[in-house]
Amino acid sequence: MPQKTVLFSPLAFRGLTLKNRTVISPMCQYSAHEGVANDWHVQHLTRFAAGGFGLIIMEATGVERRGRITHGCPGLWDDAQIEPARRVVDSVHANGAAIGVQLAHAGRKASISRPWEGDCPLSEREIAKGELPWDTVGASPVAFNQGWIVPEELSPGGIAGVIDSWTAAARRAVAAGFDMVEIHSAHGYLSHSFLSPLSNRRTDQYGGSRDNRMRFTLELAEAVRGALPADMPLFLRLSCVDGKHDGWAIEDSVELAKRLHKLGVDAIDCSSGGIAGYGETNLPPPTPGYNVPFAATIRREAGIPTMAVGLIREAAQAETILRAGAADLIALAREALRNPFWAHHAAEYLDEDPAYAGWPQQYGYWLGLRARGMFGGRAGDSDTVFAQKLNAKTN
Repeated sequence: MPQKTVLFSPLAFRGLTLKNRTVISPMCQYSAHEGVANDWHVQHLTRFAAGGFGLIIMEATGVERRGRITHGCPGLWDDAQIEPARRVVDSVHANGAAIGVQLAHAGRKASISRPWEGDCPLSEREIAKGELPWDTVGASPVAFNQGWIVPEELSPGGIAGVIDSWTAAARRAVAAGFDMVEIHSAHGYLSHSFLSPLSNRRTDQYGGSRDNRMRFTLELAEAVRGALPADMPLFLRLSCVDGKHDGWAIEDSVELAKRLHKLGVDAIDCSSGGIAGYGETNLPPPTPGYNVPFAATIRREAGIPTMAVGLIREAAQAETILRAGAADLIALAREALRNPFWAHHAAEYLDEDPAYAGWPQQYGYWLGLRARGMFGGRAGDSDTVFAQKLNAKTN
C-alpha cells in the first residue's frame, strides 16, 4: 500500500534505503566499561527498532581513549570493541531498523563526570572509585569553562594522528556491521572547537580565517569518507550556530556544508550550541523545532539533505517539517526515551498504519484487536488518542 505521508516514505542514501524518515538521535548513556558496549546498549537501542524507527544512531563513540567524554562512554579505538558493538548492530537489524554510529572525540570537553554525577571535571569522588582524570587536547589551550582542564593544543602532527584514529574507528564500524557513520562536529567537541573562533585561537594553517578553521573538519571528512565503502552513507552532526556573539554562524555552516557535500558527506545533522565563549547568547530559549530553520537554510542554500532535531514531539509537527521541505529526516532523542514506540504511534496518528501492521507481531496483533473493539476497548481509543486526551486535560 503506498504511503500517505512523507514521514513514512522510504529514503535512500547511497546503498542504504531507510524504511521511513524517523531517526533516533545519538544519546549518550554513560554506561560502557572501558569503552565496551554491553547489555544496556543492546536493549536501549533495540527497543527503538521494535518501536518502528527507520534509523538508529548509536551514541558518541570515542575514536581515542582520551576522546571519551566520561569513563562511561563507548569507543571504537580498539579491535576488542568490535564484537560487543556487533551485538548491538545485530539486535537492531533483527528488529527491522538500520543502525549507524556517531564517531566522536570530546576534545577539551573530555575527562568529566557523568551528568547525574555533576557533569563537570572529575572530582575526588570519582577518583576515589578509580576513575582518574586524563589529559585533554583541543584546537587551542583554552578551557571549556572555568575550572575545567586546559587542553593541550594539537600540533599539525597531532592533528594528523587524531584523523588517523578517526579513520581506524570508521573501519572498525564497518567491521561491526553498522550501516552508516556520523562524524560528531557539534556541541563544543573537538571538530567543533576547530570551527569556532571562540575556541580556536591558532595562528597556523588550522586557525585564523574561516577557511583555516574549517580545514580540520574538511580533512577529517575526506579521510573518513575514504575509509568507508563507497555505498556506505556518511553524515556529519553540526552545531549550525554557536549561539554566542562573534561565534560560528549559519552562513559559516552553509559554506562548510557545501564543501562537505563535495567531499562525499551525504547529510548534515543540524543541531546548535554547546561551545564555550564570551558574550551574551543570541539564541532564544528552545521552543518546539527550534533547530528546524537551520536545517531548512542549509538544505536550501547548500543543496545537501538535512536532518532536523530539537523538541520535535508530535507526528503532525514532523510531517509538516518534511512537507515544507525544511529537512529530509526527523530525529528524536528525549521524546523517544519517553515513548520508544513514537514512530508506531506517529504512523497510527497519521493514518499510515491504522491496523498496527508495522508493529512487532507479538504486540500489533493484540492492539489491532483492541482497536476493533475487543477486550473492552473501543475503536479509536488507541494509545495515541488516549495521550491526546490526557494532554488536553493537563495542558
